[in-house]
Amino acid sequence: MATDSSNGEQKTTSKPPPLPSPLRFSKFYQSNMRILVTGGAGFIGSHLVDKLMENEKNEVIVADNYFTGSKDNLRKWIGHPRFELIRHDVTQPLLVEVDQIYHLACPASPIFYKYNPVKTIKTNVIGTLNMLGLAKRVGARILLTSTSEVYGDPLIHPQPETYWGNVNPIGVRSCYDEGKRVAETLMFDYHRQHGIEIRIARIFNTYGPRMNIDDGRVVSNFIAQALRGEPLTVQKPGTQTRSFCYVSDMVDGLIRLMEGEHTGPINIGNPGEFTMVELAETVKELIKPDVEINMVENTPDDPRQRKPDITKAKELLGWEPKVKLRDGLPLMEEDFRLRLGISK
Repeated sequence: MATDSSNGEQKTTSKPPPLPSPLRFSKFYQSNMRILVTGGAGFIGSHLVDKLMENEKNEVIVADNYFTGSKDNLRKWIGHPRFELIRHDVTQPLLVEVDQIYHLACPASPIFYKYNPVKTIKTNVIGTLNMLGLAKRVGARILLTSTSEVYGDPLIHPQPETYWGNVNPIGVRSCYDEGKRVAETLMFDYHRQHGIEIRIARIFNTYGPRMNIDDGRVVSNFIAQALRGEPLTVQKPGTQTRSFCYVSDMVDGLIRLMEGEHTGPINIGNPGEFTMVELAETVKELIKPDVEINMVENTPDDPRQRKPDITKAKELLGWEPKVKLRDGLPLMEEDFRLRLGISK
């Protein structure tokens, strides 16, 4: 039975989880593990699907409304007998029979979640309610990809899971920040009240191939600008920090959390910390040394610091990131060059 590590305390669930299909206990029927990935056509979701499909015991169902995701990210699996793709919005109920649910559905870039903030908070709240209802009905274990944004503009550095955050509840980013905080609340309420097996990952900045080229996040922005020969636009003052985790490391952390015995929340991210100016200089050096760096005005509620404390991930999951920023950026550059049609 999973242990509840909420606020750093260890508790056991008071109610046993609901049972899945009787086929799980059949002596003669060797059934596959059926896994639902919401948002599976997106950046992290599609890499997760790739990893899950490598295991021949897994059948993977992807539900995505393609607001930020793309079928192109999953083209290698379309038509595969163990893969199914459904155009579906998680704010509507979904009736499928599965054993595990990776709930990733939600726009994660400020450009996209600010475009339709009401839809964003609906995805976080109603979408999570629908996925928890599905988990309750079929006895599935469910993992929520929460976010480092639940810490807001943190007053503690680096951020441990026990930190409650410093979030503006009425800011332009709160549809995402507070939406994910409510999603975490719903996960634990279903866990305590109904015995649902839950896992919560608080994921920090992630980068890699298949990111939307114009999604507004800093790594993709800098690489796209450099490839186009445009100045790299660093938001003032440039000393604000972020930590960047390569997507393969992130996927490994999510699977370890799902397969482990701890509910979380657990930080999954790279503790290597870079200022925005340092990141711009690195991109400039690796991709286009003659490109300029321009300072521009900052966006509201932009956190000054962001760095995960991954002590729990190391101790409970045996996980820590392996790919260094200087090794990951060229892989992302190669992907962007291919999609933009720009040769070296």
